[in-house]
Amino acid sequence: MTVFFVGAGPGDPDLLTIKAAKVIEACPVCLYAGSLVPAEVVARAPSDARVMDTAPMTLDETHAEIVAAHERGQDVARVHSGDPSLYGAIAEQIRRLEADGIPYEIVPGVPAYAAAAAALGQELTIPEIAQSIVLTRMSMKSTSMPEGETLENFARTGATLAIHLGVRALREIERQLIPYYGADCPAVVAYRVGWPDQKLIRGTLSDLREKVRDEKITRTALILVGPALSRARDFRDSALYDPDRPHVLRPRATAR
Repeated sequence: MTVFFVGAGPGDPDLLTIKAAKVIEACPVCLYAGSLVPAEVVARAPSDARVMDTAPMTLDETHAEIVAAHERGQDVARVHSGDPSLYGAIAEQIRRLEADGIPYEIVPGVPAYAAAAAALGQELTIPEIAQSIVLTRMSMKSTSMPEGETLENFARTGATLAIHLGVRALREIERQLIPYYGADCPAVVAYRVGWPDQKLIRGTLSDLREKVRDEKITRTALILVGPALSRARDFRDSALYDPDRPHVLRPRATAR
């Protein structure tokens, strides 16, 4: 018996990986976060499967379901949104599984920031503009952030920021980031990316909050900030395909 932590992706059922789909289709027990995982994803479970929405459940209650399945010799699909390694709260579940000697496996999924970039139709790492992405979140009412992991510290790098759990803290995000990125720095709120009611709100650090307020968005949104989000096309080409820059797979410069 194995517990499979399955990444369901950001919302679009078509972004489920083949392996994730196979696991859900095979497991007689399916536990999923109903507030974040579409019903179409868990509809793949066997018709006689025990399918439970864990949104109203505590960690102990969820673990008790897993223990009961283990005693029955049944595999469990523990379905999370996005990729389980990012704010999936799987570490505390794994700790309990290991304590009880229950084997587990992680099936990765498409993270929200990748789906948002695809929906925006752009790359997040632009040559000589931004070559790093910082995945972070606002603390708000959630667990506090470790010392040193502040927006100001990340902003000093000039990297593209992907901020989770921050749509209600846009004023604070503005206050912390404008001194480093500038008021005109491009920013995007990706609301329910991958869902039928997806919204992509483009703006700047100075006007994004007002645009989001007009749309009445208060949850389930990812914030992207950084100069790489600009629609400018005057950046230099990557050296990867430069005919004058040979590399191991193209050892000689290309004749022009």
